[in-house]
Amino acid sequence: MARKSAPATHPARPRIRPAEPAPAHPGYVSDPVNPGDPAETPTQKLDRLAQSAAASLYNNLSPVTLSLALADWAWHLAASPGRQLELATLATQLAIDTARLEDGSTNGVGLRDDDPRFRADEWAQWPFNRWRTAFRNAEVFWREASQVPGVSTHHGQLVGFFARQWLDMMTPANHLLTNPVVLRHTLQTGGANLVKGMQNLTADVSGVPTPEDQALRARFVVGGNVAVTPGQVVFRNHLVELIRYAPQTDKVHPEPVFILPSWIMKYYILDLSPHNSMVRYLVGQGHTVYMVSWRNPDESDRNLSMDDYLKQGVLDPMRAARQDAEGAPLHAMGYCLGGTLMAIAVCALARDGGMRGYTDLPAPLTLTLLAAQVDFHAPGELGLFIDEGQINLLGHITKGQGYLSGKQMGGSFQFLHSRDLVWTRQMREYLMGERDQGNDLMAWNADTTRLPARMHHEYLVALYLKNALANGRYAAGGRRVSLGDLNMPVFLVGTERDHVSPWRSVYKLHQLTGTEISFLLTSGGHNAGIISPPGHPRRSYRLRTQPKGSQWLSMDEWLATAESFEGSWWPAWQAWLAAHSSTPVKARPIPARHALYPAPGEYVMQRYAE
Repeated sequence: MARKSAPATHPARPRIRPAEPAPAHPGYVSDPVNPGDPAETPTQKLDRLAQSAAASLYNNLSPVTLSLALADWAWHLAASPGRQLELATLATQLAIDTARLEDGSTNGVGLRDDDPRFRADEWAQWPFNRWRTAFRNAEVFWREASQVPGVSTHHGQLVGFFARQWLDMMTPANHLLTNPVVLRHTLQTGGANLVKGMQNLTADVSGVPTPEDQALRARFVVGGNVAVTPGQVVFRNHLVELIRYAPQTDKVHPEPVFILPSWIMKYYILDLSPHNSMVRYLVGQGHTVYMVSWRNPDESDRNLSMDDYLKQGVLDPMRAARQDAEGAPLHAMGYCLGGTLMAIAVCALARDGGMRGYTDLPAPLTLTLLAAQVDFHAPGELGLFIDEGQINLLGHITKGQGYLSGKQMGGSFQFLHSRDLVWTRQMREYLMGERDQGNDLMAWNADTTRLPARMHHEYLVALYLKNALANGRYAAGGRRVSLGDLNMPVFLVGTERDHVSPWRSVYKLHQLTGTEISFLLTSGGHNAGIISPPGHPRRSYRLRTQPKGSQWLSMDEWLATAESFEGSWWPAWQAWLAAHSSTPVKARPIPARHALYPAPGEYVMQRYAE
């Protein structure tokens, strides 16, 4: 594949190689009754119960953090009469623009509107055009008003973010009498849409699904029409099952692909329906694939640590995969937080002396990271929900129940996409009377997992709060690891519209290691951009390889020089894997003595009422 090159303009960044002993993960002290949990006095328990009870009123967000952000913004604004004058002038001008039906936030109405809620022709008619213009100009005002000199960056971002949340809730598109599309539909159906919408609302509030809801939930069945690529579970421990997929070609590359998905969701996003299964695609291209399937933890797993996840979730199944593959080296791949954990594991294996207890396990042949961050200095809007106050509140919640549930975790992700996941969905279901039909990706997204209390606390503190991995201060097995120890080729993938792992954050790996990195930026978001099979319409990507030891390019320089391609990025990755693999050999079936039970296994079936 042809690739462009450009002269580098920045000096290579020195790699971090810490040698001093590493301290234990912060946040937990020994307790003689419940090892691994912090000792808790009666007054501390009272604080925990009070704050946990209040959290439910704020969708598990810290009200203290939100209040401090608002106070920081309000006090600085009150002390800045010049800034007040600027905002008053802006408000006056926007009010005049609204009266003139001049919208300062978009390129125009109708199909040119950058907000899909206002693209219908009816929004150009009075009085809806005036309401729409007022709303869009209010967005312009609050984007400016949230920026007040002196306010901490974190607090300013929180104020701006929740101002957008408030505006999204109050938009005229969300209400019956101010949405012309809903009014027209109501007249056409004689109000039947409102009757159906009330049924949908009643079902959601009561938790009693309608017959339509039950039929929709039964559309996608794990092991029935999703996660159906043939294979066998060949290894199992308390935390994971390891699936080996059956060969589908006469010859296969000798080096298997070992895949580690994120622990926050079920693995089968990478093995959805047959037409968009990444696993099936790789197997069909002559690769042997091993997949880690995470167990869904419960309250008895409260003391599982990040090191437990590293050893039981990555290193043990990796060792089992090598043994099953008769010692062949592995291509390691990690997705999202699975990629972060995979990077930690590979660094631990690659450092001098290897990983204690795993000195027989060599580092993988290559490393692929999909939408995975190793530097959490700027983790995107998800970072808005992570500070000392929020982590303290989450610690109170998880200590009481032993885990963070998928429903509790999902609240933050809904805030990131509230326009689509909350308000637009509610308008469609409760006012238009239309239930989301869903697809396999949405069904997977609703199939949540839990996070053990200790592990959840450790990864938030070490990765998000302290950015320990990028700073060379992350401890794995009692010793610090360094991304500078990565010495194998890396294939790094970011997605253009990723709110969970912004591509500019993913790109920062270039500054932390001197190894060869092929960075690919694909269209789409965190999930849909990754699940991009050949034949998917309107897909494109950019790709450029930085050779080992070369000087790094800034993100903007990379954008200006990377070659663009149309279509799915999967073939480019597959070609890269093949180029770093040996000549294909005759495929061998999964030995019967290694097969425990058929894929998709048992752990993926675990579900708990949240």
